[in-house]
Amino acid sequence: MNQSRNEARVVGLMALGFGLVGIDRFMISTLYPVIARDLHLGYGDIGKVTGALAIAWGIAALVMGNLSDRIGRRRVLAGALLLFALLISASGLAAGLASLILVRIVMGVADGAYTPVSIATTLEASAPHRRGLNIGIQQTMLPLFGLGIAPLIVSQLLHLMGWRLIFSLFAAPGLLLAWLVWRTLPKDVPDAAGEGAARTSRADWGAVLAVPNIRLGMAMMLCWLTCLVTTSALLPNYFTDYLHLPLDQMSWVMSATGFGAMVGTLLLPWLSDRIGRKPVFLIAVVGAGASLVLLRQTGAAPMALFGWLFAVHFFNNAAITLTVGPLCAESVPASLMATASGVVIACGELFGGGVAPVIGGQIAERFGINNILWLPIAAMGVALVLCALTRETWVRAGRAPAKRSAR
Repeated sequence: MNQSRNEARVVGLMALGFGLVGIDRFMISTLYPVIARDLHLGYGDIGKVTGALAIAWGIAALVMGNLSDRIGRRRVLAGALLLFALLISASGLAAGLASLILVRIVMGVADGAYTPVSIATTLEASAPHRRGLNIGIQQTMLPLFGLGIAPLIVSQLLHLMGWRLIFSLFAAPGLLLAWLVWRTLPKDVPDAAGEGAARTSRADWGAVLAVPNIRLGMAMMLCWLTCLVTTSALLPNYFTDYLHLPLDQMSWVMSATGFGAMVGTLLLPWLSDRIGRKPVFLIAVVGAGASLVLLRQTGAAPMALFGWLFAVHFFNNAAITLTVGPLCAESVPASLMATASGVVIACGELFGGGVAPVIGGQIAERFGINNILWLPIAAMGVALVLCALTRETWVRAGRAPAKRSAR
């Protein structure tokens, strides 16, 4: 009973923290049309701001994920949440493109440090037969808060206050959560084998990169993040500038991103606990690709747009969750879980999250914003091949688990 309560408490805290990370990352997307007018930003500038945060996120995930495998989870998690709480208001102080990029880089460091460590902490606290379910619960909070609830709240807050003040509302929850994490998680202890002093980041990274599933996961994350970041950053302008939806209607349609991701992130990883990881990967990539094609063919019909956007992120975010969670955790030794997740996240963020929105912004400026959906559609085509090449890591409940190896 105590074990179950501790599992629920840890998963709950990690989930709430990821919800705050989601708010910080994605509420700015709903604000972009307003911020762009205020700071005189173009589509390319929006892509640069989005990409800068993603690059910082990826680098922090790579470094801090490995650090937490060697020094423990608590200090990294509480420190990341504290940095988040102290700096989130700074986004509202930006006076131009350069300062906005700088602020988002620093926020990306905090968010990126939290991500792989929270995933490893969730999986460590979970019973093996609940890994898919628990990582789904934890990961679903980012789209629920960041992509589902935040656009609705932000669009209403804009009637009451300027966009600069909206960022400051989330500092207090970040401070409270940092304190709760520090109080709840056990004191940091280096890896149980006592090898922390002898290990190096280079050796750990080399060990996880030797695993075929990790290399495939890196490329798959590039595809998933290309879809997630380009659609969340540029679709608000696609809806308002190309389809001419009013701001409130656009915000409502964009909320489908979060609600679809929330449901998919919860249900499909749970399904993978029962039928395996690889079948669910294939279902997800085919579903996301087909939904993107249908979304692009839909005109200014809010209900239809909501439905297809819901489906895109239902499938895409489930694939993200399976990649950074079970695929990584079940392909390497337990002492390298956060390192493996950090490496995969870093690749996805640096290229899919960092480069893709910049490319998307340039496509919008040179060929028209009506063509931006071709980028995530192409990414899903590549992802289908990669998913077919992955090795199954799932073990049916009741059977002895396969031995994990870094080789």
